[in-house]
Amino acid sequence: MQQELLLKNNFYNIRNIYLTVAISVGYLLLSILLVGFKTDQLVLIFIFNTLFFISKGTRRFILGFSIFIVYWILFDYMKAFPNYLFNQVHIEDLYTLEKELFGIHYHGLILTPNEYWKINSTAFLDVLTGFFYLMWVPVPLAFATYLFFKNKEQFVQFSLTFVWVNLLGFVVYYAFPAAPPWYVQEHGFEFIAKTAGNTAGLARFDHYFGITLFHGIYSKGSNVFAAMPSLHSSYPVIVVYYGLKNRLGKINIFFFTVMFGIWFSAVYTSHHYMLDVLAGITCAFLGIVSFRWLMRYTGFKRLITGLIRAIDGKAQL
Repeated sequence: MQQELLLKNNFYNIRNIYLTVAISVGYLLLSILLVGFKTDQLVLIFIFNTLFFISKGTRRFILGFSIFIVYWILFDYMKAFPNYLFNQVHIEDLYTLEKELFGIHYHGLILTPNEYWKINSTAFLDVLTGFFYLMWVPVPLAFATYLFFKNKEQFVQFSLTFVWVNLLGFVVYYAFPAAPPWYVQEHGFEFIAKTAGNTAGLARFDHYFGITLFHGIYSKGSNVFAAMPSLHSSYPVIVVYYGLKNRLGKINIFFFTVMFGIWFSAVYTSHHYMLDVLAGITCAFLGIVSFRWLMRYTGFKRLITGLIRAIDGKAQL
């Protein structure tokens, strides 16, 4: 009885309570300062604190997935620092290069692939690409959940690779601000700061089902001028890599299908140029290779070992 009480007191010790309250309040205040108050912030705080204090199992789970929470917070905070404030936005030059490299001859004109598919869209492809584009979040998170319960080491490596690829992409966002294809279709080559997000071709998916799903998603976008690289195209590459590494067999066929589907959807819906997709694929490969290098030749592996111990219950939480 005394031992059980001691364990309980250790689980709910004052240090953990103070720390989670400080992190929660600090996150809320910083968020209000940078991007303004949103109910999403309270939801995130509630989920984190609830899972942190329900049980040891849920605590390990939320600590593991905090890697993804950090990514989401950084992505959200990009709204406070628009990349067009730091470098010139590439609009016409990117469009021209896309047409030169991937132009399609159609009725005497040369069109970008985005323009071609906008003219030749079909209800079937509208629905199919919409579903593929919805998978960029659920598939990596579902795979991460599988790895969390199956192989903690692979879970940590997958999660950190995911965040690392995003950080590399964010660097390019600020070094090379780029307008998406739909921007040219809507506004031409003139730069307009604070342009709102746009569902582009995904609006046809919403219209088909009579919903506002993608409209709600893209109205919360962090930065319109962050089209290159296409991180939507990076994520399935990471999933495929770790799927092959973990020898998941037929599941990898599904991962490959999702990967090619997202690549095509990005272009079909005018959210990305072919150049953006290729840049996203390159970013994923560079991220995977550099992450492996960091693990092998630096002290980064000690951090990974510590994270594994924390979520595996071998370190005091």
